[in-house]
Amino acid sequence: MKVILKNIKGDKVIWTVVFLLSIFSVLAVYSSTGTLAYRKHAGNTEYYLLKHLGILLFGLGMMFISHNVRYIYYGRLAQLALYVSVPLLTYTLFFGTSLNEASRWYTLPFINITFQPSDLAKLALIIYLARLLAKKQDMVHDFKKGFLTLLVPVLIITGLILPANFSSAALIFTTCLVIMFIGRVKVKFLILFTLSGVVGVVLFILVAGNTPGISGRFGTWQNRIENFNSGDSESNYQVEQAKIAIATGGIAGKMPGNSTQKNFLPHPYSDFIFAIIIEEYGLIGGTTLVLLYLILLFRAVKIVIKSQRNFAAFLTFGVAFSLVFQAMVNMMVAVNLLPVTGQTLPLVSMGGTSIWFTSIGIGIILSVSCEVELAESAEAEKKNNKQEPEKTVENVIV
Repeated sequence: MKVILKNIKGDKVIWTVVFLLSIFSVLAVYSSTGTLAYRKHAGNTEYYLLKHLGILLFGLGMMFISHNVRYIYYGRLAQLALYVSVPLLTYTLFFGTSLNEASRWYTLPFINITFQPSDLAKLALIIYLARLLAKKQDMVHDFKKGFLTLLVPVLIITGLILPANFSSAALIFTTCLVIMFIGRVKVKFLILFTLSGVVGVVLFILVAGNTPGISGRFGTWQNRIENFNSGDSESNYQVEQAKIAIATGGIAGKMPGNSTQKNFLPHPYSDFIFAIIIEEYGLIGGTTLVLLYLILLFRAVKIVIKSQRNFAAFLTFGVAFSLVFQAMVNMMVAVNLLPVTGQTLPLVSMGGTSIWFTSIGIGIILSVSCEVELAESAEAEKKNNKQEPEKTVENVIV
């Protein structure tokens, strides 16, 4: 344990945020999987606790390893990961493991473990875009040499994710838009970028709406938006149960393990885990969770400001914004500010690859913070050396 603590580097506040989110995760998942355990594992509630704890610990291990790798190496790996993501997303779209009329999961042969290629593609695209923006700062205002090279990979990745997972495609597209804005891309190019995304969605809706074979997810999106706009309690069963959980939580909540809505709310351990947290920990617990994500974003921005390289700045902000944006979308769905999206709460919801790639992303942020700390300590040492009086013969005699 001492060896691990000794080798933990980077921003200590971010490490503290990760530790607190992990505690929230273990407690909330253990509480919210009771019904699932009785339905699938004869009431063995420890099954999902141990499984989630193992996934979370493995994720923290990946975070520890990734934060010890210099961030510049991720720029080189991202291009390879992006090339791998395209065929994986294509295969998953047509032949992947299907759930709720959506093929989002790829089952690894022999070991029979499923993962979402979109998680890999999202992180790889953010890193690749940050590296490309850093390399092309002198050409970023040029449409052909700069903007088009940024636009193409984003459209390919989001286009492959869109048919099965509209919300993930929208989150990735928005994140890339923000990174480009931070990367000094012209506003008129960003407007064109947004219009190209809107046109792509409209074309897909037109095709999907008139093609019986691929209209399944389109129908789901349409129903969710219509139900959200109508406000009808019968058609908004998930949201209504989440509202009950939030309303009964009060200020201090019912205390850990005392949630009742977990027995009625679909997916209380993933999509609607924020509602369960408020029910059990009240407004205090919900506010604490929101603040933890905002602190993560704030510390990332501080790292961006101190970064001496464009790639480090774009990379840190892109990864942090993606995680916090996803968290806010999950929370907004729980309190009925957005239609149901199916987005998980990063580092809190039960999951596999989502936790692992989130852990790697935070590890990359910590890797950048390590470089910033080293640069700051080197500069401080340089200043101290300048301030020290030179050792002359007279000084030595005195």
